[in-house]
Amino acid sequence: MPHKHLAWHETMELHELVAFQSSHLVLFKKLCPTIQDPTLRCLYEETICVLEQNLKDLLKFYPMAPTAHRSHFPDPTAFEAANLLGFFKTAVRTYAIAITETATPSLRETFLRHLNTGVALHAKVFNFMYSNGYYPSYNLEHLLANDIQMASAALRM
Repeated sequence: MPHKHLAWHETMELHELVAFQSSHLVLFKKLCPTIQDPTLRCLYEETICVLEQNLKDLLKFYPMAPTAHRSHFPDPTAFEAANLLGFFKTAVRTYAIAITETATPSLRETFLRHLNTGVALHAKVFNFMYSNGYYPSYNLEHLLANDIQMASAALRM
């Protein structure tokens, strides 16, 4: 039976994908002009085009989210903080997976130490973002509004 709105859990996955791709799109657009190797620059340009299309596709689902209205221009600090938060989310996931593949005890201990450091830094970045209103995690409407602002700003660059 088709629904006229998204489920909460898929809305949160949508949020994660839009936030992650928006912050990286901004980063890639800033880096692309500085890349010297023509092949690598082409890969960045292709990635930028793919991310732009991904965001356009995903933003079409926001009107189906369990909340509605959003708008104001995001603070550039939000992009910078989101990049850092996204990095630590990815680092924590990558270290967690690496630990399950590690047989050497000393390497496992090193990975675990790095994982714990990543979790602690993720918490610091999240708390910075939350206290500055960049990541309103307890207010879904504002969270989704921030996604739209970040994605729209990234697409306008």
